[in-house]
Amino acid sequence: MSDVLNAPAPETTADDNEIPVLFIHQVERHYRQGDETLDILRGAELAVWAGQSVALIAPSGAGKSTLLHIAGLLEHPDRGDVFIDGHPTAGLPDADRTQIRRDEIGFVYQSHHLLPEFSALENVLLPQMIRGLTRGDAQARAVELLAYLGLSQRLHHRPSELSGGEQQRVAIARAVANAPHLLLADEPTGNLDPHTADHVFGALSQLVRASGLATIVATHNMDLAGRMDRRVTIRDGVVIELG
Repeated sequence: MSDVLNAPAPETTADDNEIPVLFIHQVERHYRQGDETLDILRGAELAVWAGQSVALIAPSGAGKSTLLHIAGLLEHPDRGDVFIDGHPTAGLPDADRTQIRRDEIGFVYQSHHLLPEFSALENVLLPQMIRGLTRGDAQARAVELLAYLGLSQRLHHRPSELSGGEQQRVAIARAVANAPHLLLADEPTGNLDPHTADHVFGALSQLVRASGLATIVATHNMDLAGRMDRRVTIRDGVVIELG
């Protein structure tokens, strides 16, 4: 990938490959439901390295979304810690956690959540400008990202003028616009027909490998999961590697 696609990546050192981009360490998460306590995660552990894709496969209610929310610093664990690039986050103030989410983590959801009043180009441009890039630099990167995902002819179309697969590809471009180290995707192809899902997943996989992202994708699609580097599940609140 070109320098435009990789910029503005944070500086790294030769030793960074020894440290997982994401390390979930002994994480517990409990919820109260009336008089009952639900133990969703009980000492969960997961490490994901740069350039590695992990499929998270588990039935509804097992804790997939909870694990992704905690990994993405959207939710605090009751115990344990989440390390991003080797740095603990449990004790950080909300402002610091927000900055890490903005600069280091990209999110893709089942629904694209694009801003309807803005074009595809503007949806990818905006998070970069919020981070501090000039409009010119942000636009150059947005154009190249969208072109890489096959959307050169759709730059100025609003979400309502795009197909479901196109909307989700714009959402992927937006998620990686700030060159994060970690990408978290929650059923990113769940709303798409099989052919479109395969196309979108292929685009996502290509971008992940070219960018060297550490990636977790929660999915029920076993065919797509089989094309990823690792497969894990959640069983009795613990993350377990699958063969």
